[in-house]
Amino acid sequence: MLKNNLIYKFYYGWWKNIDKTIFLLISLLFSLGLFFSLASTSLVASGKLDTNDYFFFFKHMAFILLGMCIIIFFSSISQKNLFRVSILFFFASLFLLVLVPIIGTEVNQAKRWLDLFFLPRFQPIELLKPFIIILIATVLSTEKNFNIYYKFFLSFLVIIPTALLLMMQPDIGQTLLVFLSWLTLVFISGISLFIFFTFFGLSFIILLYLIFFVPRFEYIKNRIDSFFNPITGSHGSQSAKSIDAITSGGFFGKGIGEGTLKNKGSEGHTDFIVSIISEEFGVIVVIMLLIIFLFFVYNVFKKLIFEKNEKIKLVLVGSITLILYQALIHIGVNIRLLPTTGMTLPYVSYGGSSIIGVSILSGIILNLTKRKIF
Repeated sequence: MLKNNLIYKFYYGWWKNIDKTIFLLISLLFSLGLFFSLASTSLVASGKLDTNDYFFFFKHMAFILLGMCIIIFFSSISQKNLFRVSILFFFASLFLLVLVPIIGTEVNQAKRWLDLFFLPRFQPIELLKPFIIILIATVLSTEKNFNIYYKFFLSFLVIIPTALLLMMQPDIGQTLLVFLSWLTLVFISGISLFIFFTFFGLSFIILLYLIFFVPRFEYIKNRIDSFFNPITGSHGSQSAKSIDAITSGGFFGKGIGEGTLKNKGSEGHTDFIVSIISEEFGVIVVIMLLIIFLFFVYNVFKKLIFEKNEKIKLVLVGSITLILYQALIHIGVNIRLLPTTGMTLPYVSYGGSSIIGVSILSGIILNLTKRKIF
């Protein structure tokens, strides 16, 4: 009886204080991802793995259930404990990222995954990204008597190890995502526009140099070539197929199970899920999905109006813009506005690492937007 009372009190206290609109939007996005996973992977599982048609679906469901437990954990602890455990998780996940070049699993000429007995085919950067946001926000909002530009420099040092490790894999897409999130937090912290755009320009020049003159990053040059000439490479071909699928689906789609893109490549249910959705369900569903994301972003930003704590503001902005940037990059790749990056669509794409990472971000957002108890 006592145990049941404790569970009831915990559940009631948690549910009463969290922002229910944000939680329901997160649950809706996860539910849509599970549904689209069923629609996009059943034939892949039966045709390529010679296994149960619902293999990916049940695996996706298991990760979502794990993700919901993670959300409850991070949203239920106190803010003080949240920031404490985040520092510990940052260094633990950074250590996992260090292991990737040493014992990582290589797929398509990129070594981005760890295949440990307790973490099969896991991408450490997905675990690391939420805690990078918290660490950057902590540095930028510190009350110590530091010059503001010294804080910017310290926050830049925070992302340097991660950026270097990602470039070793190589994974320029995730590097740019982390870099953009850092730039966003620096920008809203009050940096001079001249310094901001000068630094941005220099970074862009360095990126171009790496792509065109450093052999390690030749794969990026090949992807850019494939982007402009789809017949020159497999990534360009996949990108061309994705836009063809969107076009053939039209406004209302071909119907569930009638799409062909999911049978033409191994990355349809991850990197090109928007194209599969558009082909089978129509552009109208993709637009509705984008509206849900924007409504989610709006509800988080609405909370910032009443928040006085600078650190919490920065963490919320960094967390929600990280999700938004990744979603926009994913959609941009699918409609051939951007070269392929291997970026999943948060909440919707299949992938355990992605679901765990976005669940941590969701738990942090729910924690920092819940009703304050005085």
